[in-house]
Order: sequence, then structure tokens, then C-alpha cells
Amino acid sequence: MAGVKQARDGAVGILTLDEPASLNAMTPDLLGALAAAVAETTGDEEVRALVLTGAGRGFCSGQNLKAAGALGEDLAAGVMRFYWPAFKALRECRVPVVVAVNGVAAGGGFSLAMAGDIIVAARSASFIQVFSRIALVPDLGSTWLLPRLVGRQRALELMLLNEPLTAERAQEIGLVRQVVDDAQLMGEALVLARRLAEGPTRALVATRTLVEESEHATYEAQFHREIELQATIRKSADAIEGRNAFVEKRKAKFTGR
Repeated sequence: MAGVKQARDGAVGILTLDEPASLNAMTPDLLGALAAAVAETTGDEEVRALVLTGAGRGFCSGQNLKAAGALGEDLAAGVMRFYWPAFKALRECRVPVVVAVNGVAAGGGFSLAMAGDIIVAARSASFIQVFSRIALVPDLGSTWLLPRLVGRQRALELMLLNEPLTAERAQEIGLVRQVVDDAQLMGEALVLARRLAEGPTRALVATRTLVEESEHATYEAQFHREIELQATIRKSADAIEGRNAFVEKRKAKFTGR
């Protein structure tokens, strides 16, 4: 698929943004290819986890300004038409998503990294909001995602001051799970993805759903919603296997069903 490479590692689907000359800068074509690749890869029921990374020296350098005109005169409509489907596909993916950040994740690229579930970063990785440097506001979901990951004060600090965030600092503030040497990035991302792929996929994704719903719910409403979803998920094959394995004192073998 043009702009995005697709590969498999057992039950793990691997998607690689493949426009290295521009540090994988966003264009309507690239984001369209990403949305289609997520759908195609996860359309295979044998795929139980997904890894997203970037080719070359960077993960994603943000918007390709040369391609901005393709969004049309109505910027909001253009972004929702061309960019939102890729972010939505990652955020609502039917399997857990690991993002492996190599090099820079700037502007919209920072937003894209946060759209996954867990971030693993190479030592060379850096994160920068960049928007206020050019007198713009953060977009592509940054103002929703970043405060929820690192807190209001740190989010505003990153957005207002535009100071680059090193991989190590990103780990310290809870943005990324782990930092590894560049040569080990994909290996470590795959170890994590394989671990998730062996898990109860439906329960893992339902957990993500509950966490996101909790942002807009009262304690009582969320308390009820958890049990409501639990009543459904506990009937799944994985939940039955999990209970049986616990009683039988053995390791559960989940199938994602």
C-alpha cells in the first residue's frame, strides 16, 4: 500500500509509515493509506496486536506543508475527511496498538503517536508540540490526549514553550512505557506486542473503551458501566478459559474470542 508498509510477525501486524525523505510528514494520501492499512491488517482475525512505526530517521514530522493545499479551503472539513479516519482507526482498533517511535514525533506526528495504546521509544526519539512556534494551536487530538497522559500542567508546558522532549524525559513523565537503544526498538516493540497478542483481546480493548469513557462520566455512572460491560465480556470464550485456568492452576491460553 503506497505510503505504508504492511508486514506480519505471527499474530502481530506491523505498519510502517514509509515516506522517509520527508520524515513521514502527513499528507492526505499517507493518512488515507494508514487508515486503509489498519482496516486491512486487523480485518484478519488472526491478527491480535498491532505495531505502528516510521521508516528512516523519524516517526512523523507532522503536517507536510507542501501538501496542505490538498485539504481544501475548509480546513476543518478537509482534516476530518482526510486525517480523522486514520486517527479513529487507531483509537478504536479492535486490537491493542503499540507505537514504536524512532526519531522525531513533531506536531501532528506527536498526536499520531499518542493515538495508540502504548508507546515505546528509541533513544533517538524526541517529541515536540511545535504549534505555538508558528502561532497555531495544537491539533489532531493533542489537547485531548496529552493532558490525559501527562497531566494539565505538563501538557501546557509542552504546548506553550515548545521545548523538545527527549525519550528519557518522556518516560519520566509517563508518556512512553520504555526507552531502548535504536537498534532494539522494533525488537522490544514486538516483544510487547506479542505479549498483548497472547492476551484476551476483547477484554483488553474493552478496558481501553472503559478508560476513555471514564473521562466524561461520574464515578457512579462509570461504576455501573464497568459492571454492564463486565456482564457481556465474562461470557466470552477467553473469560471462560481464564476462569478455568485459574481454578485448574495453569496458564490460560487465550484466542481473542
